[in-house]
Amino acid sequence: RCENLVEVYFQLQQQVMAASTELGPELLPRLLERFNEVLSSLVKSSFLVEKQPPQVLKTQTKFQASVRFLLGPRLLKAGPKSYMVRADMVTEKQARELELSNYSNTLSESTGEILHNTVALETNPTSGNCCANFKNVLLKKIKRCERKGSESVTEEKCAVLFSTNVTLTPSNVSIHLQVLSLPIVVIVHGNQDNNAKATVLWDNAFSDIDRVPFVVAERVPWDKMCDTLNLKFMAEVQTTKGLLKEHYFFLAQKIFNDHSASPEDFQSRHVSWAQFNKEILPGRGFTFWQWFDGVLDLTKRCLKSYWSDRLIMGFISKQYVCKLLSMQPDGTFLLRFSDSEIGGVTIAYVTRGKDGSSQVENIQPFSAKDLSIRSLGDRIRDLGQLRNLYPNIPKDQAFGSHYNKEQTGKD
Repeated sequence: RCENLVEVYFQLQQQVMAASTELGPELLPRLLERFNEVLSSLVKSSFLVEKQPPQVLKTQTKFQASVRFLLGPRLLKAGPKSYMVRADMVTEKQARELELSNYSNTLSESTGEILHNTVALETNPTSGNCCANFKNVLLKKIKRCERKGSESVTEEKCAVLFSTNVTLTPSNVSIHLQVLSLPIVVIVHGNQDNNAKATVLWDNAFSDIDRVPFVVAERVPWDKMCDTLNLKFMAEVQTTKGLLKEHYFFLAQKIFNDHSASPEDFQSRHVSWAQFNKEILPGRGFTFWQWFDGVLDLTKRCLKSYWSDRLIMGFISKQYVCKLLSMQPDGTFLLRFSDSEIGGVTIAYVTRGKDGSSQVENIQPFSAKDLSIRSLGDRIRDLGQLRNLYPNIPKDQAFGSHYNKEQTGKD
């Protein structure tokens, strides 16, 4: 499509030049100037990031990225040397200034030191694509900015600016091309990864396409948050079985700390960034996102097949579990994600005393480490007090396909 527009441009330019005597000395220069502006705008907009750098980027860690110049094969003037593309780190403030100047300004100072940050812009003879592939880039260090209020380093967004100077043919015009990557959160330690992912998720999900870098809403509708959590869950776990209405109700109760509202009440509410990943959940030592991300990681690593077979109720409160199980036969059980621990799954089951009274017990949550030693299916098989998966599916029927064949003769 870009190439078609360029062809139209050159045809119009030829027609204007052919009619130059009729246009007169005043109109012709203005038209030609306007043509140059149009070409410049078209060329600049065809310089794109094809492979984005990681949006959570750790210093001293190699990464890859690539940019593509769509009009390169058509317009680049061949020279004795290759055109070089440079990658620099820029702050949110610098990105904003570049955007407001319509990328006519050039970068004055990089906010971080990137090794192997200059790569040739080359046209592939087979595909015809004009690309610069950064295969071995490393962010050595980052200069932090002044942060606002209680903002942490994992809320600080920056970007990689890719830039180059090229000469176009047949006009012989030199032009400066530059394009920004998606927002990036730079971390220096693995324990910052969780909070950095929260910043990136919020920005990707709730920012407008046409925005000043990197402005994003502080509060969003709860139903949009539900969609985001669902898409994130399915993408991370790689399952087609998403979250259900009852899951959203439990998550709303958790993030809003409200157990009196109805599901309909939550639909009209807005959730804030602070509720998502700044405020510690009541009685806990972690935020909503830190807890949810722990569930994601556990499910992805150990519970994907169980979740996809709908054997895990998962997002359900301990109080509601008691309500469901208390009237069920002895040994009825279900699986829920731990409220008190990050990345744990627990089994709740009902037992009855001699007097017929029921009691719901919760087994100590299993972590990913526990489940790597012995799978969830085999643990359920081991526990004789577990009989039927709620509401009334015999456990061997529900979990039989997840049992491992026991090796005999070994301890």
